[in-house]
Amino acid sequence: MPPALATPAAELAPIPWEPAPDGCDQVVWRHSGNPVVGAWNVPGGLGIFNSAVVRFGSKFAGIFRVEKKRRFPKLHAGFSDNGLDWQIEPEPIEFATDVEPRPLNEYAYDPRVCLLDGSFYLTWCAGHNGPTIGVAYTSDFQTYHRIENSFLPFNRNGVLFPRKIDGYYWMLSRPSDDGHTPFGDIYISRSPDLVHWGGHQLVMKRGGLDQGVWWQLTKIGAGPTPIETPLGWLILYHGVMDTCKGFEYSMGAAILDLEKPWIVRYRKTDLLLAPEAEYEVTGHVDNVVFPCAALHDEQLGRLAIYYGAADTTTCVAYAELDPLLDSIVNDSIVF
Repeated sequence: MPPALATPAAELAPIPWEPAPDGCDQVVWRHSGNPVVGAWNVPGGLGIFNSAVVRFGSKFAGIFRVEKKRRFPKLHAGFSDNGLDWQIEPEPIEFATDVEPRPLNEYAYDPRVCLLDGSFYLTWCAGHNGPTIGVAYTSDFQTYHRIENSFLPFNRNGVLFPRKIDGYYWMLSRPSDDGHTPFGDIYISRSPDLVHWGGHQLVMKRGGLDQGVWWQLTKIGAGPTPIETPLGWLILYHGVMDTCKGFEYSMGAAILDLEKPWIVRYRKTDLLLAPEAEYEVTGHVDNVVFPCAALHDEQLGRLAIYYGAADTTTCVAYAELDPLLDSIVNDSIVF
């Protein structure tokens, strides 16, 4: 296993934060300076989106989906003093690995980052005769050690839990196909070692038409690393509906059982954030809000949520944890 980090919690950087604007009656609201990352952060870039960040000592680090003029997605590291102003490495990450050689032109996109067992674990959609879940770890965001892919193709949205449960590691994912996936439910899998995965179980299904819910009718997929709360594991996810103009991606929320994370305790009926701002409605892919990371200030009960907008830029939204949890419990539906 990789060496553990040794950063006292007191030394962690304060997360970005803005109070809700006057008159806001929503539990999630946008950063006033959105977007915070975009093509301008990398020479020759066309878009930087669907990316994940973490607190890294007194600063921040992240893994970013970068597309340049070949439109071939790769993962790039990035660093920030405040979580809002970012320096993105111009060249993609190169993985050190003892695994059999990978294809040279393997694509990589939609990363997540999870602090687990004292190291930062990356999961992402990796090209391997179709999309599957790649896994690597780092302690310094300079050297990245790749381990075996988690699943056979086709799979997307691999999201690790931040600790073992009942002696196992756990990961959410969405089995898919080799295309744009006009379907999809969230499953969970367990592993004794982060290499061998099994015990696959359904967690949440798309749908809700019978209950008058349309925004997640087509497919759903896990977003940021689950956040442990007294009510259970808070998960933010994307839900997709099929409209006359194509897919529309919004942000939703649910709470899973702490010890049996395949059990949904609460699932919010209404979406949390829909593509409404100009930078979410118009871009390389219109009408996309795609959450990938959430920074949690446990002392202040605050969240800074990072999401991709219109497959073009990276943005931030905010929430207070207790009102968010209350909104899920009081507006819960099961399907």
